[in-house]
Amino acid sequence: MAATTTDTLPRRMWLGGIEPMKASYGKLMMWFFLISDTFTFSALLVSYGLVRFSYPSYDGAVADFTFSNLYWPIPEKVYEAVPFLHGIELPLVFVGIMTFILIFSSVTMVLAVEAGHRMDRSAVEVYMLWTILGGFTFLGCQAWEWAHFIHGTEGGSVIREIVDGQWVERTIFGANLTENQYGPPAFADFFFFITGFHGTHVFSGVLLNILIYYRSATGYYDRRGHYEMVEKVGLYWHFVDLVWVFVFTFFYLV
Repeated sequence: MAATTTDTLPRRMWLGGIEPMKASYGKLMMWFFLISDTFTFSALLVSYGLVRFSYPSYDGAVADFTFSNLYWPIPEKVYEAVPFLHGIELPLVFVGIMTFILIFSSVTMVLAVEAGHRMDRSAVEVYMLWTILGGFTFLGCQAWEWAHFIHGTEGGSVIREIVDGQWVERTIFGANLTENQYGPPAFADFFFFITGFHGTHVFSGVLLNILIYYRSATGYYDRRGHYEMVEKVGLYWHFVDLVWVFVFTFFYLV
């Protein structure tokens, strides 16, 4: 009898049911999507690392650092501005606040999933609202950071480049896809693409969270008898938060 049970176990998991390894089709497909998206973000960060270390680093004293397209900038000198604190140098404080907000929204999403397991509709609505607020706040912070990065510092930076076979100097302000006040153009290219790609994921997650909140508020999941969709979207939201930790580490700290 024991041999029969052991022999039929693989059949029950893979051939006879709709939930292999006790995972529903929806959660399984979400995991497949997240794995594929992991490869995309990994490729972007690896590419950034390769380009980053192909440029020389600034080897002088940090106090004497100036922006130049001849070497890679120091992140603390690039990301030191904070809204409403003009002229005060606070290295990485603003991006640290952004990171805290996104991680906090991940905590509220965990609470929403837990409330869904208990079929507690009102708690799901409350925690989803907090998650949505955290997502919108993070996007607003990122929009300000982009605007500041594009606008640049008041004095600009003097860059050196070869024109007609001779070195010339000129002052530029801010950064775009062709010029960069803070360093080599590749630095700005990766900044816009990687943070923009991640921001697109956050925006998509906020839209999904709004849909979850609406369906929860209208009793849709109560009628279905489960809140599994909250858990599936929660997996995506946690993935977005985890990716930001790597972006923050590689782009803002290294």
